[in-house]
Amino acid sequence: MRIIWLLLTLLPLVYSNLVNNTENLLWGAYRPNLYFGLRPRLPQSLMTGLMWFGTQDYQSIAKTRHACDQGDGLDSYTWTHFDPRQGGVQILKDSQNNVEITTELLKVPGGSHGGSWVARIKGAPIDPVNPSRISTIFYLGLEGLGGVDMVTDESENGIDGPVEFSGNTPDLGDFTIRIVDAPDNKAVTTGPHSEAFEERLGKTHLAGLRLPPGQLWTAKDHIIQSIVNRASPIAEKYRAAEQAPDPSFILQLPDDILTASNLFAVQKSFEGEFQFDVFFESASANQTFDASTIDQGIAAVVASFNSRFEETFPIPSSYAANDITRLKSFSKAITSNLFGGIGYFYGTSIVDKGFAYEWDQDDEIDDEDDGQNGARLTEPRALLTATPSRSFFPRGFYWDEGFHLLHIGAWDTELSLEILKDWIKLIDDNGWVAREQILGEEARSRVPAQFQTQVPTFANPPTLTMAVTAIIKQFNAAYDGPSAADLGMDYGIGGQVPLAGIPESSAALDRAAVRSVLRDLYKPLKRHYEWFRRTQRGQIKQYGRRARSRTEGYRWRGRSEAHVLTSGMDDYPRGPPHAGELHLDLISWMGFFTRTMKDFAQFIDEKEDAASYAEIEWAIINNIDDLHWNDENEMYCDVGIDSDDESTHICHAGYISLFPFMLSLLPPDSPHLGPILDMLRDPEQLWSEYGIRSLSKSHPEFGQGENYWKGPIWVQINYMVLGALHNTYAREEGPFQERARAMYEELRRNVVNNVFKEYQRTGYVWEQYDALTGEGRRSHPFTGWTSLITLILAEKY
Repeated sequence: MRIIWLLLTLLPLVYSNLVNNTENLLWGAYRPNLYFGLRPRLPQSLMTGLMWFGTQDYQSIAKTRHACDQGDGLDSYTWTHFDPRQGGVQILKDSQNNVEITTELLKVPGGSHGGSWVARIKGAPIDPVNPSRISTIFYLGLEGLGGVDMVTDESENGIDGPVEFSGNTPDLGDFTIRIVDAPDNKAVTTGPHSEAFEERLGKTHLAGLRLPPGQLWTAKDHIIQSIVNRASPIAEKYRAAEQAPDPSFILQLPDDILTASNLFAVQKSFEGEFQFDVFFESASANQTFDASTIDQGIAAVVASFNSRFEETFPIPSSYAANDITRLKSFSKAITSNLFGGIGYFYGTSIVDKGFAYEWDQDDEIDDEDDGQNGARLTEPRALLTATPSRSFFPRGFYWDEGFHLLHIGAWDTELSLEILKDWIKLIDDNGWVAREQILGEEARSRVPAQFQTQVPTFANPPTLTMAVTAIIKQFNAAYDGPSAADLGMDYGIGGQVPLAGIPESSAALDRAAVRSVLRDLYKPLKRHYEWFRRTQRGQIKQYGRRARSRTEGYRWRGRSEAHVLTSGMDDYPRGPPHAGELHLDLISWMGFFTRTMKDFAQFIDEKEDAASYAEIEWAIINNIDDLHWNDENEMYCDVGIDSDDESTHICHAGYISLFPFMLSLLPPDSPHLGPILDMLRDPEQLWSEYGIRSLSKSHPEFGQGENYWKGPIWVQINYMVLGALHNTYAREEGPFQERARAMYEELRRNVVNNVFKEYQRTGYVWEQYDALTGEGRRSHPFTGWTSLITLILAEKY
C-alpha cells in the first residue's frame, strides 16, 4: 500500500476534471496564524496545534511559542517546500531557546473522507555547544458533532511509548491519531532533587480538558494554566532550597483526563536533538503508517516540488545572479510560505449598515435596508483564503487576495479557483463584500477593536478580477483557443501559464466545465461590479466638470480626514474630504474591472453584456484623461473641491499618479506616457535602486507622519509597474518602446536584488522596504504579495 500512494505523490497534477479535483485539499496547514496548526476545510471539526517552550529556566514558559508573533523574536520561520495538495517542510529558528524546529507534513490520499496525513516534529540545537532543552506540546481538539477518546491507558505518572486516540465526526468518519517518539530521544533525568521526580521523568505527560463551544482557539491558555496549576504547589516546596529542581521536572501536564474531554494535550520534554511523529489515519482509507512512511513520502514531495517549481517558475538564463542556487531556494521559500499561509476561517463578522462619515451621508444608494443600524454580528461564514502575513495579518484581505491568486493560480489553477469561489460566495445580495474578513473570535482577537467593524458602503481595490483574467488566459493558452490578443486581454496582469497536465482529448469537456464554473461566478461578480458603480460613483455635472461621459467618475467612500483605508493606500496624501472628490486610482480600477467583465462576458458568450462593458470601458478611459490629467504638472491627479467650491486637481506625485499606466489603460502612443516615464525614472522622485517609491522623494510629506504610503517601496505596486512595462509598453510598438524595455530590465533587477538581499540579512521578506536604504520595514514575514518576487523572477505578469 505504501508503494502505491508514494507513486501517487510523484504523479503530476492532472486537471482532467477542473471542478472535482479537491479531495486532497480537505486537510491542510489551514491555521496559518499558528507556527504549526492543521485542520480540515470544515466549519466545526478536528483541529491541532503545536506549542513549545524552553526548560533551561522557569521564565521561558511565559514565552511559550504557539501563534506566530513578531514579539517572539524568532530568527526566521518559513515553509521551504510546500504544495497545498501534498504537504511540505517548514523550518523555525528560535535562538532564544537554542533550537531549530522542523515540521513536516505529508498528505496521503485514500478513503472517502479526505485522506490521511502524517506530521513530523523534530528539533536540533542551533548552537551545539550550549544546552538545548525543549518541552513540546502537541494538542488536538474537536468542535461540533462527534468525539475523541484516548485509547492508551491513563497513568498518573505519565506514559512510556506511543499515545493513541480514536475519534469520529460526520464529515471525517472514524479515525485514529497516534503520537510516536523516535528511539533516540533524550530527556533531562538527573540533577538536584531528581530522585523526588523519578517516576515521571522521561515520560509523555497529558491533559484532557473540556472547553466551551467555540473556545478551542484558546487552547494555549488552558494548557499552560493546567501546567501552572500543577507546578505552583510543587515549586513552593523548594522555595527555600539551595538549588531548584530542573524546570522540566516541574513544568509538566498533570496526566488528568476529564470525562468528555474535547481538548487533549500531549507534552514531551527533550534534551538535545529530538523527533516525534503524529499519524492521522482515516479508517475509510484502511492504511497504517510508520516512520518510514514520512521518511520516503517527504523525500518524494520535496523532489516533486523541486522539479515542478523549475518548470513552473523558471529563472531565465539571461538573468544575472551572483548566487543562483540561493536565489532559487529563496524563491521556493517565499512561494511555499504563501501556500503555507492559506487558511480556512469560519465564524461571524461585525457589520454596521448605518455608519457614514459626514461627507458620505448625502449619498442616495438604493440598496436594501433592513433598518438594523449599529454594529451587529452576521451569520457565520466560511472562507478559504491566503493571508498577507502569518504573524500580523493572519486573515483574508480583499485587495491583497487578487495578487495572492495570481501566484497561487500559476501553480495550481484549481486551488486558485476554489479560493476565488469562497470569496465570491461572500458577496451579499446588494453586491458588497467586506474588504477585511475577520471571521470568528480567534480572528477578532488579533484585530484592534476600532478596525473590526465592516461597513457595506466601503469598498477596496477589486483585485479579485485579476484572478478571473488569469484563469481565462491560462485556459485559452492551454487549449489553443482564442488568443489573449483576440480577446483583448494582452495587457496588464496575470501570466499565461498553461494548466498543468491537461490531456488534449479532454479539452472540449474541460471547456464546458470551466465555463460552467465561471458562469456560476459571473452573476455574483456582475452584482459586485454594479455595486461598485452604484455606491462609489462620483459627481461630475454638479461642479461643471467637462468630460465626454457624464457618468464615469468615482470616489472612495469611507475615507477619514487623514486616511483613505478603502483605497488600500491608507495615508497617501489626498485632498480634504468632500462629497465632490474624484479619485484617480478608483476610476482606474473601475476601468480594469470593466475590461475584465467584458472579457469574462465574452468567454461565457454573454454578448450583450460584453458590448455594454465595452462602451463603459471606453467612457472610463476617456474620462481618465478628461477629468484627471493636469497639463501644468504633467501627471494624472485626484480631483477635489477648493475653498471657493470649485473643482481643482489634487496632485501628489507617487503611486496614485501611475494607475492609468500600471493598469495598461493608456495606449502605447499616448502623449501622456512620456511624462509618466520621466517621473517614474527620476531618482529625485520615484526611482530608487531598491524599487519604485510610493511618494516622490521631493514631496514635502515624503517620509513624514505614519510613513506608510509616503515613500516606502511596496512589491505589489512594483509588480504592477513591471507588468505594464513588460506586457504592454515594452512589447507593443510606440515612441517609448525602447525606453520601456530598458526601464523594465533595470527595475526588475533592483526590486529582486533588494528583497533577496534583505531576506539574506534578516531571514524574512517584509511588508515594505525603506525608500532611502531599501531595508525591510513593518510586518514580517510578509509572504503575501511580497512573494510576487517569484513571478517577477520568472517574468509571469
